[in-house]
Amino acid sequence: MQTHRRQPSIELLELMGVVKENGGDPTNIPPVHTPLSYDYVLVAKTIGDRDKETWKKQIAFIEELQRKNLKVTKIIDDDIVFYGIQAPKEIFERYRYLLKVSDACSWSSNQSGMPLRTRIRIVHFILNHTHINTGEDLRDLLKKKVFEARFCLHEKKKQRELRQSWARWTACFQGQPITAVRNYFGEKVALYYLWLGWYTYLLIPAAVIGLVVFLHGLTYFNSSPLIKEVCESTAVMCPLCDRKCKVWQLSDTCTYTKLSLLFDNVGTVVFAMFMAVWATLFLEFWKRHRASYVCEWNVSDWNEEEEELILQIVNNSNSVPKQHKHSYLRSTVVLICVTLMILVIIGLTHALVVFRVMVAVRMAQGSWQFLSEYSNIGAMVLGAFLHYLIITVMTRINKIVARKLCDIEETRSFAATEKSFTVKMFTFQFFTYFSSLFYVAFFLGRINGHPGRYVRIAGEYRLEECHPGGCLTDLFIQMAIIMTLKQTISNVFEFSVPWFHRWRKRRGTQKLQRTCATCYLKEDDDGNSEAELCENCKLRDWLRNYRLNNVNSFSLFNEFLEIVIQFSFTTIFVAAFPLAPLLALINNIIEIRLDAIKMVTLERRMVPNKTNDIGIWTEVLEAIGVLAVIANGLVIGVSSDFIPRMVYMYRYGPCANGTATDSDCMAGYINNTLSIARLSDQDIRNEFLPSQMILPSGVNVSSCSYKDYRSDGDYSFTPQFWLILAVRFAFVILFEHVVVICKFVAAWFVPSAPINVKNNRLNDKFQRLKEENR
Repeated sequence: MQTHRRQPSIELLELMGVVKENGGDPTNIPPVHTPLSYDYVLVAKTIGDRDKETWKKQIAFIEELQRKNLKVTKIIDDDIVFYGIQAPKEIFERYRYLLKVSDACSWSSNQSGMPLRTRIRIVHFILNHTHINTGEDLRDLLKKKVFEARFCLHEKKKQRELRQSWARWTACFQGQPITAVRNYFGEKVALYYLWLGWYTYLLIPAAVIGLVVFLHGLTYFNSSPLIKEVCESTAVMCPLCDRKCKVWQLSDTCTYTKLSLLFDNVGTVVFAMFMAVWATLFLEFWKRHRASYVCEWNVSDWNEEEEELILQIVNNSNSVPKQHKHSYLRSTVVLICVTLMILVIIGLTHALVVFRVMVAVRMAQGSWQFLSEYSNIGAMVLGAFLHYLIITVMTRINKIVARKLCDIEETRSFAATEKSFTVKMFTFQFFTYFSSLFYVAFFLGRINGHPGRYVRIAGEYRLEECHPGGCLTDLFIQMAIIMTLKQTISNVFEFSVPWFHRWRKRRGTQKLQRTCATCYLKEDDDGNSEAELCENCKLRDWLRNYRLNNVNSFSLFNEFLEIVIQFSFTTIFVAAFPLAPLLALINNIIEIRLDAIKMVTLERRMVPNKTNDIGIWTEVLEAIGVLAVIANGLVIGVSSDFIPRMVYMYRYGPCANGTATDSDCMAGYINNTLSIARLSDQDIRNEFLPSQMILPSGVNVSSCSYKDYRSDGDYSFTPQFWLILAVRFAFVILFEHVVVICKFVAAWFVPSAPINVKNNRLNDKFQRLKEENR
């Protein structure tokens, strides 16, 4: 479209070196075209007379870049200055030569020219390692607002292609163009999406089996004798709190018992074993999947540390490499700080326990009958919501602490810093997310004492018990609320916040956009754009990229952390929540397109970093897989009623010792799990008032039941309790050994790389050696 063009201003043409060549006459100037395919762009605010120091630093940095033969194009707006940066061909030739002679890096012989993603990465390194006379680098200057922003430009043609083939909601069930993503965003981003896509794909069988286990639990509604026994029980249960709570009937928990059996059945045991082996197979098949693409991209032998040394020489041939350092004092300080941080997070878990106890008491003593009847479950739900708020706040605090600890360590390179930060941040986040869940899974209802000797907080608040439907019900509620809230709210904010920021920036740059309305923009066949200069004209691509949301070196880390935490939920406590893989599958289908849309259209282009693996995250995933075996074994063996049911069936029930009866083998199990507390006992009378021992129907009772294996007289544990405890630990040991053996067999059975990939690498190395031998 042809638009009205005006002559450029003298100031702008002087900046471009044009006026001087034409005798200083701005009216006698041929059309000037400036390429928009710059390697990098810096943005600053125009400096007034009041802040000359900032202006000096800005000029000093630009002059340092020019001393390195970088071409800097300056375009001024009323209050914004754009610096377009282009590196000379010599820098890239030097990089290519050093890459060729390197031991751990390789350059494809059939690759012609320097890809823009590589140019951007090299210029990005040079900018970050350029210092002015005060010793400050670009990061310092950005913190002090000498420069407002920095970014590499989106390529309009490739951006449009990615948006059509990948970054759109209608492509949710289509494959990903991983190679195109790699060519645009670099190997690091491509491997993230490759890993996320592979994880999502392998979640399909896990989600299907988890759904089958859930539906299998539904069959218990009409066939389980346990549900029938609970729903028809006449047992009177002890009050769940002091003073206000009264005795209640076990049949009141009929609905909760049905809910409990949805995930506390034999199918859960099989599914937990499957998920533990699945985690290993996922990692092993991922290594094979990754190897195919890494070999195709010719980065199998690439080494991040050696790449950094090459870039350091390209930036400054007289530079000296930063030496490795190790200080026992610094390591001790970091270890102590990490330990203290973990203790603080665990302390928050204790505070959450106290909150639930106090809320349960207040709700039970309230005037609303509905809240009084459901005080325990109400406290558990409110506790889950508070836990989510704690997670949200602690995520920000954990990030700040992890960065400070990395500064104390003084790591040698960015790769080492990233690795150290990842380990610390994941450790903090893991304890933040799972401390409360570990308490609910393994301590809730097991340390609260018994009637007459309840454990109390501050001598007043009685420690909470398990949900009347079973201890796994509490874990299920916590898991369902946290996982659902995390995935739903995170996705909403992840998309809406960048969109809102872009909208706000657009409103803030309306004036700049109007001044660019007279720019004449066109594209050649390769998608490269050119704009004819006009008075106060701003390059449209620079403006378009400037008002996108900022990205940094840890933007991709946040995406990895979110999915790895989800992977932890999916595997560690899957015995209590078999629908977790299904929720993860649904979330990831949305997550892939959400992240793609965000990266392609809402955010500035991420620096295309090179890599051949997902880094330390592989070790983190392997550690989660081992922890999943331990946790699921403990959940089934300690938290669920699976072991007590098996012991009852084969030792105490109607079918014990191989005797066959007409009744169900689990008949009488519920009554077998109950112990009796009598009001005639002095300790019981001190805790339970006579007014509490009245049923809603008005009938007085002299005793009540509670779930435990204790004798009626001295409340000591019965022999059945010790037998069940022994079988629990025996099951945990057996479960873990069997699953670990299966994991090792699976890891051995699946090669880490396909045979054709190994043969291709072997042939490539052999051919390179033959060429060198000539």
